[in-house]
Amino acid sequence: MEKARITVARGDGIGPEIMDAVLNVLFSAGARVEIDEIEVGEKVYLSGNTSGIPDTAWETIKKNKILLKAPITTPQGGGYKSINVTIRKTLGLYANLRPVRSYHPIIPCRSPNMNLVIVRENEEDLYGSIEYQQTSEMTMALKLISIPGTEKIIRFAFEYARATGRTKVTCMTKDNILKITDGLFHKIFEEIGQEYPDIQKDHWIIDIGMAKLANSPEIFEVVVLPNLYGDIASDVVAEIAGSIGLAGSANIGDEYAMFEAIHGSAPKYAGLNMANPSGLLNAAVMMLVHIGQGDIAQKIENAWLKTLEDKIVTYDIARVLKENGITDYKQVGTKEFASAIVERIGEEPKVLKPAKYPLIKIKIKETRNVRDAILTLRGVDVFLDERRLKPHEIGKLLEEVQTEKLKLIMITNRGQKVYPSEITETLLTDHWRCRFESDSSITHKDIRELLERIEAKGLNWIKIENLYYIGDKRVYSLGQGQ
Repeated sequence: MEKARITVARGDGIGPEIMDAVLNVLFSAGARVEIDEIEVGEKVYLSGNTSGIPDTAWETIKKNKILLKAPITTPQGGGYKSINVTIRKTLGLYANLRPVRSYHPIIPCRSPNMNLVIVRENEEDLYGSIEYQQTSEMTMALKLISIPGTEKIIRFAFEYARATGRTKVTCMTKDNILKITDGLFHKIFEEIGQEYPDIQKDHWIIDIGMAKLANSPEIFEVVVLPNLYGDIASDVVAEIAGSIGLAGSANIGDEYAMFEAIHGSAPKYAGLNMANPSGLLNAAVMMLVHIGQGDIAQKIENAWLKTLEDKIVTYDIARVLKENGITDYKQVGTKEFASAIVERIGEEPKVLKPAKYPLIKIKIKETRNVRDAILTLRGVDVFLDERRLKPHEIGKLLEEVQTEKLKLIMITNRGQKVYPSEITETLLTDHWRCRFESDSSITHKDIRELLERIEAKGLNWIKIENLYYIGDKRVYSLGQGQ
C-alpha cells in the first residue's frame, strides 16, 4: 500500500526524546508513513522569528497536510505567540479532539468506567488573544464566538458521536452570565441537536459541569465546549485518568490535521530519559486512524495497553501506583518504555478492553449563510479613561453633550451600574463604559458628533462599541442594572 507522507516536529524540552520513542514504535509496528522533519519552537523564536515557525516549515506542513508535533516551549513575555494557537488558526484546525478513558484497575481511578471524549472548539473564544491595556488600571480581552465556527464544532461533535457509536453529547457553557457569546454556543447546540434524534443531548453550566466531570466523568460520552473551557476540562479529566502524560489530542480541519500530546515541554526533565511518551503515542494512534491505518493504530494501542498491564511504567505512573499502595511495578525510562511496547506488538491486553478502531470519516456540511442579515445601528458604548471625576460628575457632563438621537442611558464601572443611582461601596477604576441608545436607527455620523462633544468637555474616550439590532432583536447585552 502507498505510504502516507507526514510532517514531524521534534519540539523542545522532552519533545525530541518522546518523539524518538514514538517513531520507534510506529515503524516497528509497520506504520505506512514516510516523514519530513521540520524545526519549530524555541530555537526559531530566539533566532528572531516571533511566530516560531519559518516559511520552509509552513511549506512542508501544507504539502503533507498531516503534522505530528512534540511539545513546544513558548518563551514567556515579549511578542511571542503560542505555536499551537498559530498552527490551529492558520490551518483552520477547528476541532480539538481529546479522548480520555480509565485504565483501572491497572492505573487506579475513582471512576473505573470513565470513557469520554472532549471536543474543544479550537480557533475562537479568548484564544483570539486580542488584549489591550486601556487605562492605567484596566486591561481587556475580547471573547470571540462566531456562528459558522460554532456550527462546525457542534456538528463535528454529533458526527463524531454517531461515527464512533456513542449515544450522548453534552454541551457546557456559562450562558447564564455570558448571554450573547456563550448563549450563541448553547443556542446552536440545541438547534443542531434536533438533527440527531438518535443521540441524547444535555447542557450544563460550566462550573457545575466541570465539577461533575471531576466527580462523575463516567456519566459523559462526548462533551463539546468553547475553547477555554475545553482546554481546562480536557486536562482535568486526563489527570483523573491517572496522568496528563497519557493523553493525546487531534486537531482536525477540513484539509489539514495536527496531532500532539496535551502536556507541555517539561524542560526540567529534558535529556533525563524520564518522560512518558504515552501522550504523543496516543496522538500518533489518532493520526493513524485519521489517515486510514486503523489496523496499525489498533496494533500499537493494544501493545501499549499490554505494557501497562505488565506494570512497566515511567516515573509519573510509578508515582500514582506508589501513592495507591501498589509496589509490583517496574519503573523504566522513555527509551525502555518504547522498547517494551515494541516487544508486545501483536499482543492484546487481558484485563483492559482491547482497542478496536472503526473507519471514521466525518464530513461537515456547509454552515448557513448569515452574512445577509441586516444590522441596524441603535447606539454606542463609549469607554472613557477618567481618573479625576466621580460617577455623578461624569454623568452630568455626558448629559450635557448627549444629542437629540443619542441619550445617555447609564454608566458602568467594571460592568456594574454606577450612574444613575451610584452606590458608594462599589469599587471604582479609571475605566468607564458610557451607554448611549436611540429609539431609532442612527449612523456613524451621529456617533462622530457625540464623540466630538465628549472631547469638547475634556473627557478622554479610548474605545467605542457599536450597539446593533437585527430586525427587532437587540444583539448586545444589557448593562448590569439596566
